[in-house]
Amino acid sequence: MSDTASAAKPRILLLSAYDAGSHQRWREQLVASQPQFEWHVLALPPRFFRWRIRGNALTWLSEPLLQESWDLLIATSMVDLATLKGFHPHLGRTPCMLYMHENQFAYPDSGLQHSSAEPQIVNLFSAVAADQVLFNSEWNRDSFLDGAYQFLDKMPDGLPDGLISRLREKSLVLPVPIEDRLFVPREERPDAECPHLLWNHRWEYDKAPERLLLLLDELARLGQDFRLSVVGEQFRQAPEAFEQIRHKYGDRILNWGYLPDRSGYDQLLKQADFALSTALHDFQGLSVLEAMASGCVAVTPDRLAYREYVPATQRFPSCPDDPEAEAKAAAELILGLIGHRPEPESPERWRLSYLKTMYSETIAGLL
Repeated sequence: MSDTASAAKPRILLLSAYDAGSHQRWREQLVASQPQFEWHVLALPPRFFRWRIRGNALTWLSEPLLQESWDLLIATSMVDLATLKGFHPHLGRTPCMLYMHENQFAYPDSGLQHSSAEPQIVNLFSAVAADQVLFNSEWNRDSFLDGAYQFLDKMPDGLPDGLISRLREKSLVLPVPIEDRLFVPREERPDAECPHLLWNHRWEYDKAPERLLLLLDELARLGQDFRLSVVGEQFRQAPEAFEQIRHKYGDRILNWGYLPDRSGYDQLLKQADFALSTALHDFQGLSVLEAMASGCVAVTPDRLAYREYVPATQRFPSCPDDPEAEAKAAAELILGLIGHRPEPESPERWRLSYLKTMYSETIAGLL
C-alpha cells in the first residue's frame, strides 16, 4: 500500500486498560476486521485490578501516542476516559467511543475485596465523557443504567437533570462477535446414554462452580450417566468446588483445566453435547455462544445475558438464593433435553461476518 493511501485512512487509537482474554480477543478481532482504518493500540496487562481501573490515565501520562492527534478514540470499560481527556486537553474534541465489556455496578461481590465505589465512578464518568457507549449485551446496558441510577440516587445534591436518559440515548448494543470458523453444522443429536457435559468458564467465584458440583451430584443421584469436561482460564487461587468435582467425578472427566491450544479447544466444542453454565455473572457469555455455534445444546440459568440467545426451553429457573433448588431444576431440564435430543440453536446474529458491518457503520458514524 502506498504512503498516500495509508495516510488517507482515518487514524484510530484503541485503548485497553485491563487487557484480559476477552478484551484482547475483541480488540484484535476489531483491528483485523476493519482494515479500512489505521489502528494504533495501547494495552495494559490484566493484573492489579484496582490500580489498573483507577490509575491507567496516570500510567499513560507520558505516552507519546497520547500527544498526537486522532480521528477517533476507542476505549474499553476499564479506561478512565474522563481523566485521560483531562490530562490531554487536545483530545477534548476528539470523538470517543467507550466499549463496555462489563460494568462495575452489576459485578457480584466476592466478599473478599476491599469495598470501594471508585470502579463504579470510573465507569460512570467514562460513559459521560464518551460520545457513544457500546455494550456487548442488553443485560449489560440495562444493568449499567439501572445501577448508575441507583448509585446517583444516593448522592445528596449537585446532580445534573436527565443524566441517565442522556446516557441511554447515546448507548448501543453491539456484541463481541463469534468467528465464522466456529460455526460448524452438526448432524448427530446429543448422546442419550452418556452425554458429554462441557463447563467452559473462568475458574472464579462469579461462575459459581459450587453450583456445578450440586448439579452433577443431582444427576448422579438420579442415575444419569455422563462424561465431563471442565475447562477454562485458571488463576493462582481457585474455588474449592473444583477440587471436589475432580475428586468425586474423576473417572468421568475427559478434559480438565486450561487448554492452551486453541485448535484443541475448538475440537472440544465440536465434541461436547451440552454446554453448561451456572454463572451468577456473565455480561455476554462468549463461552456459551462459542459452544452453541459449534453445535452444543446450551443449558443455562434463566438470567443475565443468556435470555438474549439461549432458547427458553434450555434455561432452568434462576434461584440465586437457593443453589440446591436451582441444581434440581437444572438436572430435571437436562434429563428432559436428553430424552428430547433437541437440535442445536445457532447464534447467527453473533457471527463476525454479520457484526463487522455494524461495527464499520458505527465507527464511520462517529468519524
